[in-house]
Amino acid sequence: MTDENAPITTGSQPVSWERRLRDFGHVERPHASVHDRLVAPFPAPRTWIWRTLGLSPSSAVRAAHRSAWGGPVLVALLAGLLRFWRLGSPRAVVFDETYYAKDAWSLLRLGYESDWPDRGTTDPQILADPQVVPLSGTGAFVAHPPTGKWVIALGEWMFGLDPFGWRFMTAALGTLSVLMLCRTGRRLFRSTLLGCVAGLLMALDGLHYVMSRTALLDLIVMFFVLTSFGCLLIDRDRTRARLAGALPPDEDGRIRPYGPVGDHAGTGVRPWRLAAGLFLGLASSTKWNGLYYLAFFVLLSLLWDVGARRVAGAYRPYRAVLRKDLGRSVLSLALVAAVTYLVTWTGWFLSDDGYGRHWADGRGGTWSWIPAPLRSLWHYEYGVYRFNVGLHTPHPYESNPWSWLVLGRPVLFSYASPRSGTEGCRTAGACSQAVLALGTPVLWWSACCALVYLLYRWAWRRDWRSGAILCAAGAGYLPWFLYQDRTVFSFYAVVFVPYLCLAVTMALGALLGPPGVNRRRRAYGSITAGVLVLLVAWNFVHLFPIYTGRTIPYADWHARMWLDTWI
Repeated sequence: MTDENAPITTGSQPVSWERRLRDFGHVERPHASVHDRLVAPFPAPRTWIWRTLGLSPSSAVRAAHRSAWGGPVLVALLAGLLRFWRLGSPRAVVFDETYYAKDAWSLLRLGYESDWPDRGTTDPQILADPQVVPLSGTGAFVAHPPTGKWVIALGEWMFGLDPFGWRFMTAALGTLSVLMLCRTGRRLFRSTLLGCVAGLLMALDGLHYVMSRTALLDLIVMFFVLTSFGCLLIDRDRTRARLAGALPPDEDGRIRPYGPVGDHAGTGVRPWRLAAGLFLGLASSTKWNGLYYLAFFVLLSLLWDVGARRVAGAYRPYRAVLRKDLGRSVLSLALVAAVTYLVTWTGWFLSDDGYGRHWADGRGGTWSWIPAPLRSLWHYEYGVYRFNVGLHTPHPYESNPWSWLVLGRPVLFSYASPRSGTEGCRTAGACSQAVLALGTPVLWWSACCALVYLLYRWAWRRDWRSGAILCAAGAGYLPWFLYQDRTVFSFYAVVFVPYLCLAVTMALGALLGPPGVNRRRRAYGSITAGVLVLLVAWNFVHLFPIYTGRTIPYADWHARMWLDTWI
């Protein structure tokens, strides 16, 4: 008889459970120092790739260090080439460009949004040669704040009121967001490779691609939110480094937790948190869903401070944060965002004909001590709020948020069916020209699995990176469930696309394994991760014609409609 619980032996020596786990990729690590727990160091860049390419050891080291920026820049260049390629095509006013491109032109010319004639007559006039721009001076009631339209107006100022002009800035911000995600992922995962993978995934996402080539507001919100997320990550690292620097060494020179420092140490001026507040204000003044990010990110920042003070040795970390950090967080994020929001209305404040600009002039009442322009803006914004929450107009491409992650109902921005011999159609039958706001399916369906994995990492392993990604994704996604009766569209999900890419990247990093795993595990993980990235790339290339409005046979278009709900 043998005891099934006895350790496995080789000869006379038992094989420990740690040894058995090592065969599956487990790596025993020394206990991290308090300093490294507060600020995880960036590992030294690896040089074997550069040495394999024939560089000398010193040149390989320099190249490895430069890849921290060189890799993200190359990924961004790829994204930019894709996004600016034939940006003016289709030469049409696509979907809601009929509102935002015109409002942007009004802001550029008048400082406020003005009324336009019916788009059925206006759109052809704008696209005609010679162009006719029937801009009136009457203020118009609009559903969204002005910042996003000011961004679009910058492109129109440079290139004119045409499709290339009004799409230029969204393409530029879409390209920059890929660069920013590479750098954000690098800081989050402490890996240039994983950062570049995250950026590459977003560069190859169909929804992000289509929204980068369309003059709508949602990609602009995404850009400002991603910028604020990156600023908060930098603020987190720098704040924790200050706490680590304040901890006194013991007699052996080692840094240990020290309660008085954790409870009472100040964190000084935090400019990156101020910058995050600025960008959250810009996001909120583009579309109001940016306000949810403001609330989520204030909470996230405070929880990061709690974690930092706990590691530093605070006896009561929550009380310490309430006393030392709460007020500054609110001022740095909420107050700065509120001031930024008001500043973005400067054009309206300086006008006389903006919609509702003088509503409060001469009115008395309880709130008469507030300046009339601010009361007029409040009245205007209240009307906008009632309009937005009461928007129930049926639309053939509206969708419930439950279906967004699985791409249940994408939005058709543009469709034409040229006949044989026209507009590049070379088949006997009809052709199709479609622009479909559809995420790359392999990426999005992988992200559904990755989010479940991150929930496990956060709930069971207390991985702060998983919590940060889930918080950012949830801030862009969960609030839409509050508006089940409102008319909403799946392209609103572009706001949290960066965090889906980060989620997939974190899962791929887990497949690769931690530093020090055996070669067999690393090889299998690398092959699996590489195959998934290649599948995403293939999927994007396969669907590329329906992202760009290319002329393809109708049968080819229909073959790309994988689900009936996509039609």
